[in-house]
Amino acid sequence: MEQLVKTLAAIFSITLVRYLILAGIPFLFFYIVLSNSTTKYKIQQRTAGKKDFLREILFSSSSSLVFAVISLVILFTPLKSYTLLYSDYNAYPLWWLPLSLVLSLVIHDTYFYWMHRLMHHKKIFRFTHKVHHQSTNPSPWTSYSFHILEAVAEGGILLVLAFTLPMHAEMLILFTIVSLMINVYGHLGYEIMPKGLRHSFLFEVINTSVYHNLHHSKFKGNYSLYFRWWDKLMKTENPDYVKEYDRIQEQRFGSRAAVA
Repeated sequence: MEQLVKTLAAIFSITLVRYLILAGIPFLFFYIVLSNSTTKYKIQQRTAGKKDFLREILFSSSSSLVFAVISLVILFTPLKSYTLLYSDYNAYPLWWLPLSLVLSLVIHDTYFYWMHRLMHHKKIFRFTHKVHHQSTNPSPWTSYSFHILEAVAEGGILLVLAFTLPMHAEMLILFTIVSLMINVYGHLGYEIMPKGLRHSFLFEVINTSVYHNLHHSKFKGNYSLYFRWWDKLMKTENPDYVKEYDRIQEQRFGSRAAVA
């Protein structure tokens, strides 16, 4: 028991420090160091305040603890023997390592879309997801800012992956890092995608910071995390998304950005 507590403390520390670094670095650059020179990248003109940032960090700390507990259960208790996680690199072909990571993101996007829509149900929203939506103008700190019950639901993806997808344990850890990085970008509050994305195939597939920012400002629509396909299929994509994205790109690159 004592060893489990020590392990939990270590996982929690790593999870929290990782969040502080991956959210803190872009926050430092966009909100402090380069705040005067990146205004054209800003999606919403209004700005969040110190109280918002402190609230987000506080809730993110409790979420990090929840994620640490779930990780402990999956990786360091007898439950691991019932999962599909493996530690021997020779158990599967090496090409399966990157493929499993990609598949984990696809599975997570599906899980997140339906979990997220459920969180917006009027009988559930105020007890859980309302905490996250206090950030109507999100920042990188918003990434893990969840009510503890939502944090449990968010962290549930680790259990889903562990029991449905053969993954090297280190790939599962890498998944959490990649997921957080994309999450931070989605809540950045600034659009940094290159001009060429707009007329590429990828624009029709992946989400952008503008995409998720609209969800925070409008409170519904754009429920997906990584990809646009679930919102398109279920007709929940904000109809103003492309227009808003073009507005930001025009703000960044000039009047010809949307048609170039």
